[in-house]
Amino acid sequence: MSDSQDRVLEPIPSEECYRLLGTQQIGRLGVIAKHYPLIVPVNYALDGHTIVMRMDEGLKLTATNHANVTFEVDDIDQRARAGWSVLARGLAEEVEAHHRAELIERTRSTAVEPWAPGEHGHYVRLIVHSVTGRRIIPGSLPPPFEDASYL
Repeated sequence: MSDSQDRVLEPIPSEECYRLLGTQQIGRLGVIAKHYPLIVPVNYALDGHTIVMRMDEGLKLTATNHANVTFEVDDIDQRARAGWSVLARGLAEEVEAHHRAELIERTRSTAVEPWAPGEHGHYVRLIVHSVTGRRIIPGSLPPPFEDASYL
């Protein structure tokens, strides 16, 4: 019998999904770009229930602005074969000079800091329409890994 039968897959309530989103800094953004799905890692921060990202000029920004997108964050414990995943879907929009000054200031105050080099001067807000999550809870843990090369 496989130990995977001991595990439980449970849905995560939406407020818990937002709490989990707040524990990470990197997620994956999914958009359609030039007729193909494009999935890229991005740094992000939260403004309430809105996801804020910073981007450079280019295909990712062009494909994201005023588009329905998906955003995924997870945390995996490979040893325990457990973890969680949160998927947000919504409308992405670049925050530009024509937006209200209060929205621009609030967006910039999230302090999202890109890890990759470059300008990243464009702020994009993902207005979430739906958020779902799942958690794998381990049953009995697998035996410890023993690497024979260390013996």
